[in-house]
Amino acid sequence: MSKFECLSNTSTQLGECPRWDEVEKKLYWVDILAPAIHVFSPDTGQQQTLQVAEHIGCFSLVNDGDDAKFIAGMRSGIWLLGADGKQLRKLADNPEDQAHSRFNDGRCDSQGRFWAGTLDEPKAGGKAHLYRFDASGLKSMDGGLLTSNGAAFSPDQRWMYHSDTPKFTIYRHAYDEATGTLGEREDWVRFTPTESDRGRPDGAAVDSQGYYWSALYEGGRVVRISPEGKIVETYPLPARCPTMCAFGGDDLRTLYVTTARAGRPETELQQYPQSGSVFAMQVAIPGLPERRFGQ
Repeated sequence: MSKFECLSNTSTQLGECPRWDEVEKKLYWVDILAPAIHVFSPDTGQQQTLQVAEHIGCFSLVNDGDDAKFIAGMRSGIWLLGADGKQLRKLADNPEDQAHSRFNDGRCDSQGRFWAGTLDEPKAGGKAHLYRFDASGLKSMDGGLLTSNGAAFSPDQRWMYHSDTPKFTIYRHAYDEATGTLGEREDWVRFTPTESDRGRPDGAAVDSQGYYWSALYEGGRVVRISPEGKIVETYPLPARCPTMCAFGGDDLRTLYVTTARAGRPETELQQYPQSGSVFAMQVAIPGLPERRFGQ
C-alpha cells in the first residue's frame, strides 16, 4: 500500500482546497484562518505565501482572467483575486449573516461555473447553503446544511456530490451539465461515529474512474468510495484531521491532502506533530484535470 509523505510542513492552522495548476506545475492551497494562499513547486521545492484580506474557504483558477488569477469564496462573498492574492472585484455578496457564516468548500464544474458552499459557524441552525455562481449571479442550489463540503462531479457528469460534515453524510444529486441544475438530494454515504473515531467527510476529489476520495476529518484517513457508495480503500495519514484532497502532478497520479491543527488538543499535536502539513501519495488511478472558472 502506498503511504502519505509530508510534502510541505507549513503548520497551517486550517489547510484547505488544494489545487494543482497543470500549466505552472504548482500546487496551491489555502489556510482559511491565516488567512493566506500557499504556492508550492514540487520541481524546485520553492514555496510562497500570499496573504489575503479575509477568511478564504475555497478558490478555483480563472481561465483568461486578465488581471485575475483566482475566483474565491471568502467570508464576505465571491471575489476575483490577483496573482498576489489581492482582492480585485467582488462578484457576489455572501447572502447569509457574515458574523456567523463564511464560504467554505467549492470548485468549478465542467462548464466553468463556480460552486461554493457556506459554513454555519454555530452549527446549530442549519443555515448553510450550497451555491452556484455563473453569469446569472449567485443562486442557492441546496440548503439546510451545517457545513457544506466535498463538492465534486462524476466524470460522466451524471452526479454532483457534496457532504455535510457534522452530519457525517455525503449526498449526491442527479446533475444536468448543460444547465447546471440539480435533482433531489439523496443520502449517498453515511458514516457512523464512535467514541474513538469521529471521522466525518470533509473535502473530496473524484478520480478518472468515478471513485470519490473523501478526507475524513478527525478520522486520520482518506477513503476511496466506489460509484455505488462502498468504501473500497482506506489510506491513513500522520495527522488526525485531513481536510481535503486533490490530484496533481504531470500524470495526475499524485494525491495531495491538506490538514488542520487549529483547536486540536496538545496531546494530539504531540502524537501528530505534522498536523497542518500537506501530504502527498502516489496512486494507481489518475484524477481529473481541475476545471477553471469561465471555461
